[in-house]
Amino acid sequence: MELSKKTTILLSPDLHDKLTRLASQKGLSLGELVRQACEKQYGIVSSGDRVEAVRSLAALALPVGDVATMKEVSVPNPDELLP
Repeated sequence: MELSKKTTILLSPDLHDKLTRLASQKGLSLGELVRQACEKQYGIVSSGDRVEAVRSLAALALPVGDVATMKEVSVPNPDELLP
């Protein structure tokens, strides 16, 4: 990935220390830690990542029923929620 844009952010000394330690523990630079956090927080992924995620999900062998059955077992009847 080419890095060609620079952004300056101000952090409290405490947050900076915590993030710097976390980055070090993960073997990352502080900048890479922040970039990864932004991508994860805001769902910013490449189309290739999305395709790979769909392939991974499609490869799972899960006991899944039809949509009506799944709704029936996963969404409670509103009348059952009342005391």
